[in-house]
Amino acid sequence: MMEDKEILNQENVDENEFTDRQILRRIDHTQLKPYATWSDIEKLCDEAIKYRTASVCIPPVYVKQVHNAYGDKVNICTVVGFPLGYSTTAAKVTEVEQALADGCNEIDMVVNISDVKNGNYVRVEEEIRAVKRVCGEHLLKVIIETCYLSEEEKIAMCKAVTNAGADYIKTSTGFGTGGATIEDIRLFKRYIGQNVRIKAAGGVKTKKDLVLFLAEGCDRIGTSSAVSMLQGELTQGY
Repeated sequence: MMEDKEILNQENVDENEFTDRQILRRIDHTQLKPYATWSDIEKLCDEAIKYRTASVCIPPVYVKQVHNAYGDKVNICTVVGFPLGYSTTAAKVTEVEQALADGCNEIDMVVNISDVKNGNYVRVEEEIRAVKRVCGEHLLKVIIETCYLSEEEKIAMCKAVTNAGADYIKTSTGFGTGGATIEDIRLFKRYIGQNVRIKAAGGVKTKKDLVLFLAEGCDRIGTSSAVSMLQGELTQGY
């Protein structure tokens, strides 16, 4: 398989198809490094406010601190079962409960990839449903980590995410062996239900990449570098 970058460069993309403002409205502005400091998180939140990104996606340990410091100025997203996915359902449910109590609005949860590889799709669907039940009206994005899955497994996950009532299917954690590809976005569109949206993450390196994924139908893109990708074009008007 070709590298993600090579695949993207084969596409004919008009970088002006979306304005910078439209792009940023779809960005989950992300800082999930294991050594992220409060200074890093503050910078992320300040940029999110300035450029009006869809959310900030941050480690669970910072959710309450960000909520206390910024209130409703930022939309807070955090991760659950991250990045490996093999914590128990009960642990993931507890993580969600804590995150919501701390002021989080959106949850990005990693599926149990071992269950997927074992073909235990029913259990994966049950876990997603249990987490969505706790999320309630809060958005649940389900990370299936496409780099580890066969096409058959990806299709099964599209069906599980749909059946369980999740809001999004998400390609990747950014910590795996590969990130989002256009082929996977196209596959998702064929097999997810009409109420499920798509989030791409990992492998999005340039403005051209951002535009391509949005043009293919992604509703959100998770990246730590959208602002720097667009930096030369952004103005104080945001």
